[in-house]
Amino acid sequence: MTTATALRPFQIEITDSELGDLHRRLDATRWADPAPDTRADFARGVPQPYLRELTNYWRHEFNWRAQEARLNQVPQFIAEIDGQPIHYLHLRSPEPNALPLLITHGYPSSVVEFSDLIGPLSDPRSHGGDPQDAFDLVIPSLPGFGFSTPVRQTGWELGRTTAAFAELMAQLGYSRYGTHGGDIGAGVSGRLGAIDSAHVVGTLVVSDPGSLGLAGEQFPIPDHLTEEERTRVDQERTAWRAERGYLDLQGHRPETIAAALTDSPVGQLAWIVEKFQTWTNPASRTPEEAVDRDQLLTNVSIYWFTRSGASAARFLSEAEHSDLDWIAPSGVPSGWVVFNTEPIMRRFMDPQHQMAYWGEHTEGGHFPAMEEPALLIEDLRNFFRNLR
Repeated sequence: MTTATALRPFQIEITDSELGDLHRRLDATRWADPAPDTRADFARGVPQPYLRELTNYWRHEFNWRAQEARLNQVPQFIAEIDGQPIHYLHLRSPEPNALPLLITHGYPSSVVEFSDLIGPLSDPRSHGGDPQDAFDLVIPSLPGFGFSTPVRQTGWELGRTTAAFAELMAQLGYSRYGTHGGDIGAGVSGRLGAIDSAHVVGTLVVSDPGSLGLAGEQFPIPDHLTEEERTRVDQERTAWRAERGYLDLQGHRPETIAAALTDSPVGQLAWIVEKFQTWTNPASRTPEEAVDRDQLLTNVSIYWFTRSGASAARFLSEAEHSDLDWIAPSGVPSGWVVFNTEPIMRRFMDPQHQMAYWGEHTEGGHFPAMEEPALLIEDLRNFFRNLR
């Protein structure tokens, strides 16, 4: 790997012309004819009445400049690693013995996902916590996502990304660090434990029952499950087959969807918002019942301004055609936290109770840092407390 030659400070600065172009495109949206039925749920995707209302809010009420300023309060940098710009947030704790923690997002997310974790994790003293639980935070954007763009070479997938993030932590001078993430971030976190075990002290990943849909693909189906539990796994596998169209298209035809997501902000909005409906806590009727609306639109806006719809699709395509499994066994202490959990999850993932940490919450879903940040913060503190 070609290592970084410089770590340069970075600030998000979307130009007035880019912001104006977004507004003009939103004003000129060409809407589909109304559906012949009046269903308001998300069973067939994002219903047009909801999408129209959210688009109107994005255009007339959402304040990008305020969100941009908020993000720029956190120190940001760009590293050049293996020929690729890697954007990352880097916040050093005021506590002298803070543990470095690398946090990695997934799809369709960005560093915005972790906004509510940053203060309490880095400065627990100021947020009612124990200063001994403090972390130095490194939160990178995956290559092709957000400001880790443009992608100049092929081959950026899970393995190459993990190696780049290990190099980033070395460049920052961290000889011991923990890892955390969900979705793609779970794969990166676990693989870091496998390839950089001399420096990784522990990995904590998050999941939800949707991961059962990968049974037989990424996870072997245990022999000890009851007939009722096997039926439950089959239900999730069926649900995943209906859900995975976004992945099949991006994994095999990324250039087709790249054109649509780069040209239409409403198309990009719908593409992301659908996942924030289907993957968050099922008790939520709309995405903003699960996550903050402005935080969600900040995430979508970053995809739009950076043209990440295209490059994220290419990342997923590279991952689809690599020979890497999503799970990389390692010898470092590992923990799982499951949100929107149910009894089968531990029976499936950790039947012998061998994991160093197992956390379960009935609340939340696929994006716990946005849905239930307080619960996730407590899990991170609990898991790493004995690994410092």
